[in-house]
Amino acid sequence: MPAGFARSVRLGSPFVRIVARKCSIISGMVEVGLAFVCALVAWSATAALAARCHRNPSLHAWAWTGSALAVTIALSAAFPGALLDFSEVTFRIFQIGVGLLGPLLLGWGAVEYAIGSARARFGVRLVVTTLTIVPLVILILDRLRGRYDNGYPAASDHYDVIPMTALALVHGFALIAVLTCAIVVARDLRDRPRAARHRLSVVGLAGAAVLLEVLVSRFGLDILGQLLLVGAVACVWGTLTRAVSPPRDRNHGRRRGRRSAGSRAAREDDGFDDEEDEPFDTEEDDVRRKRRGADYDDPEPAPPPRPSRLRGIITIYTLAEGHGDAFDDCADEVVEEVARHEPDTLLFACHTVPSAPSQRIVYAIYRDQLAYEEHEQQPHVLEFERRRAPHVVATNVIELALSGASAADNLAGMLMPR
Repeated sequence: MPAGFARSVRLGSPFVRIVARKCSIISGMVEVGLAFVCALVAWSATAALAARCHRNPSLHAWAWTGSALAVTIALSAAFPGALLDFSEVTFRIFQIGVGLLGPLLLGWGAVEYAIGSARARFGVRLVVTTLTIVPLVILILDRLRGRYDNGYPAASDHYDVIPMTALALVHGFALIAVLTCAIVVARDLRDRPRAARHRLSVVGLAGAAVLLEVLVSRFGLDILGQLLLVGAVACVWGTLTRAVSPPRDRNHGRRRGRRSAGSRAAREDDGFDDEEDEPFDTEEDDVRRKRRGADYDDPEPAPPPRPSRLRGIITIYTLAEGHGDAFDDCADEVVEEVARHEPDTLLFACHTVPSAPSQRIVYAIYRDQLAYEEHEQQPHVLEFERRRAPHVVATNVIELALSGASAADNLAGMLMPR
């Protein structure tokens, strides 16, 4: 029995070899076809991202588009690698796109999107510049080792210690940057849950793309690596798409925002008692009543007006085509927040221009220079500056010096009608 079995194996060995060879050929064709399809899908997604980024220009959008482009070029280099086996050139292009530029630009874009501190963003830009130039030179010039095949090559199979250390620094920076952004965004879940959840989903998609690219760079993963890179490009596409399309706050629509900035109803909705929030007899009320001819027993004349230290600012925004509603939603929210939290901002109003639908004019009057500086540092103002950036193509600022003024007592109510 063992002799017959051995004989059958010997007789069937040519057939087994033929089957194995045909299976290998079919597998190679599948890998080549899949590599071509992945590259084609990636180029289509990158082109769509570039078009969307052109319509909504911002630094984080360009960074994410650059990340998708880097991965797409790497996938394009992987196609001849799957067809004719990888070489030193295609391996370097693959690792620079997937292991270096892809995750690095994703992490940088997440910081530009989620972090409001200008100092933090500037510091991250310096780090990104360093982690781009130095590892790029190392990955291009370092000697390679090992033999290549048509499968996705792992970085450790051909790079030595120094290039692997450089890639580890880049991967660590990208993952830490995304995690930090997620923590920063999560802090707003209690105050603004809907907007915070949206921003958290954007950062989460960026983090998923970083993780997929790091896995493929370090482990290769053959056919699975191809699918993971397509998934990474899809995550980048979802990241940018959601970032440029913030949700509209259902509870704070445009009309309600304009009402609440100047009406007593908004303060009542927030739980403020009008009798405690608005004292009845103030010095300014007495002066106004005297001007109207009210009968008072106080014989003392009204005190002379103090020299004006008011600060006025007019900001003219030119919007991208079709972005008027999105900008108005952002403006409504910041107007409402200014009315609630900035008593020294005497007037803050956003105007449309009927003859120029793509323009918005924000007119603000502050009690003094300190009130203006405090306004610029408010979280809701910083958030407005970040959110309005994708919708604005030009900004003009005009500073005003008050030379004379006359205003009705019910000016706020007139500007913010019920």
